Amino acid sequence: MPVNTLYVSTKNIFKTVLIGIGQIMLQENAVTGILFLAGIFIGSFYMGLAALLAAITGTLTSYLLKYNTKEINSGLYGFSPALVGVAVMLFLKPVFIAWIIIVIGSALAAMLQNFFIKKNIAAFTFPFVLVTWIIYYSVSYIYPGLLAESNPLVPSEIDKYLFAVKGFGQVIFQANIFSGALFVIGVFFHSRIAGLYGILGAIIAAILAFYFTTADSIANGIISYNAVLCAIALAGKELKNILWAFIATAFSVILLLLMMKFNILALTFPFVLGTYLTLLIKNSKN
Repeated sequence: MPVNTLYVSTKNIFKTVLIGIGQIMLQENAVTGILFLAGIFIGSFYMGLAALLAAITGTLTSYLLKYNTKEINSGLYGFSPALVGVAVMLFLKPVFIAWIIIVIGSALAAMLQNFFIKKNIAAFTFPFVLVTWIIYYSVSYIYPGLLAESNPLVPSEIDKYLFAVKGFGQVIFQANIFSGALFVIGVFFHSRIAGLYGILGAIIAAILAFYFTTADSIANGIISYNAVLCAIALAGKELKNILWAFIATAFSVILLLLMMKFNILALTFPFVLGTYLTLLIKNSKN
């Protein structure tokens, strides 16, 4: 292979990886991916490294298994793996075995993504959810010593006013306000309407959950991050899009509160199921 061809190929793979990271919030944009990655690194160097390794692993897996080129270039095999990588660094200690788990989990997430695409099922981040559930609950049962110590999040006074920004940050497990701000900028860079819907979703979620959860959960963005994704997924210029985004957001809040009540690791499952149910209702009306 000529050197220039190899260079172009490597360059394209890296761009695809960045697009995949941008797709975490449904944004098919490499610059958005760079901003997301920068935000993750600001929050945690290990998480940033894990997100990059996982997105590369997922993308390379899709190339090796010869998945559809258009799907690969759209970053569809990078976002769930990237989330798996960050989640592993959140829940497990950053030891050697954890990095092996990231590689295996990322490849599995990419393969699950392909399975759902072939079945024409809107899986969204469900491959990430499934893989992370398997990792977290297996480690908790088999090797609990590998679990990282959890530190309670204590919101600052300003967090109470910037909870929507924190909601964006929590989509990728970042409690840092600067990380959340970069994520907001990243979404707005690709789509202003998606950014507006995301902020609106975060605010609506906080209002709906106000009497059913703690002020700290709202201030830390824990209540809003699934709603951010729901609103972005259903964003549109027509007035009816606001209604669908509201319905999906409401579903996500109800599901999140139920999972929190029963101490189930929620991740982005409320977003996945809430959006899927909303799309079923929406499509039945057409």
